[in-house]
Amino acid sequence: MRSFLPPLPAVFLAVTPLLAAVFILIAGNGIVSTLVPMRAALEGFNQAQIGYIGSAYFTGMLAGTWMAPSIVRRAGHIRAFSAYAAVAAVAALGFAAFVSPWLWVAYRAVFGFCFAGLYAIAEGWVSAKASDSNRGRMLAVYNIVHFCGSATGQQILRLADPRSFTLFSAGASFLVMALVPMAMTRAEPPPLPPKGRLELAGLWRASPIAFVGMALVGWANGAFWSLVPAYVENLQMGAGTVSSYMTAVILGSATGPYPLGRLSDRVDRRWVIAAVAIAAGIVELGLAAVGQPQAAVLYLFGFLTGLFLPSVYPLIVAHAVDRMGSAKAVAISSTLLFVYCCGGIIGPVAASELMARGGQVMLFVHNGVAHVLMAAFVAWRIVRRAPAVRVEADAAPAKPPGTPG
Repeated sequence: MRSFLPPLPAVFLAVTPLLAAVFILIAGNGIVSTLVPMRAALEGFNQAQIGYIGSAYFTGMLAGTWMAPSIVRRAGHIRAFSAYAAVAAVAALGFAAFVSPWLWVAYRAVFGFCFAGLYAIAEGWVSAKASDSNRGRMLAVYNIVHFCGSATGQQILRLADPRSFTLFSAGASFLVMALVPMAMTRAEPPPLPPKGRLELAGLWRASPIAFVGMALVGWANGAFWSLVPAYVENLQMGAGTVSSYMTAVILGSATGPYPLGRLSDRVDRRWVIAAVAIAAGIVELGLAAVGQPQAAVLYLFGFLTGLFLPSVYPLIVAHAVDRMGSAKAVAISSTLLFVYCCGGIIGPVAASELMARGGQVMLFVHNGVAHVLMAAFVAWRIVRRAPAVRVEADAAPAKPPGTPG
């Protein structure tokens, strides 16, 4: 039986500077994204306000994904990346300077706008350099780097009081430092997007799985990342527990994507998407059934959640690029982010309302149901359509769009 952990493809070298920048960037994002709901709970913001702050991030991302293809087409990948990171750093400092729920809604929206562009550039760059036969692995490596950076950011939260200016300034510093590897790289960026617009209709025609699946991923992930730090804080186990839980989630997130991506490069990706969605739903409903967990149980469920929850995203991206071709990688990434954000805007508000009515565990009931629905939809599409034809050679050009998924 062959290993699911072979050497990385040689094309990995073409994205090394980008991955270095992503690691630093996401370390800063990890600090800010966890600190905002944690600090909001400490400042006495109510559950609805925290939910709106979380949704604002995805509202900003929604606008950002709509504009990202035209901004990248106008400025180029590296200059657009630099501009987005600089503006995000300024927004990070704004959280510390003005502690107000409605100003934080605005700052979080700006942060989301910038990260929509940053994610579109990074994911589009990786997808464009990969082929159909290694795209699952390449996007998995990108996600591993992403979550290792986020884990680093979570541990930095331990170094200062969450009420101080220090942690927000540390997050801003990381965002600025991410410019260095991108400014110094000699790697050739991918071609500019052929059109400065999204591919919503094209995505729906090529892969209903990618369209519906990504909306549900945004619904569940948006609720989780926006509300779970406040959920752990409300368990009253201390700030260190929040950091340790988020680290457990992120360690799981760094462990799962590569073997799952490798598996998806060998079989019909749709089966892997369905299986991972079912596994995520089981873990989430299991945590809801536990109720008030002990710290060790909380960390175990955190690791298992991280193992499956974030792995669905790169699998869907790889499936969409398989169907539509790598020449449209930036537009596909932006379109998927747009759909993700549509779900992400609604998810935190819906989950926070359920939590207010049914208790903290409703966050995991909400997400478990979303993942079960996703798995059911993917299974239905598998019955209706054949899998895409793969390009086996890593150097082969991307195939034209295939049968709808």
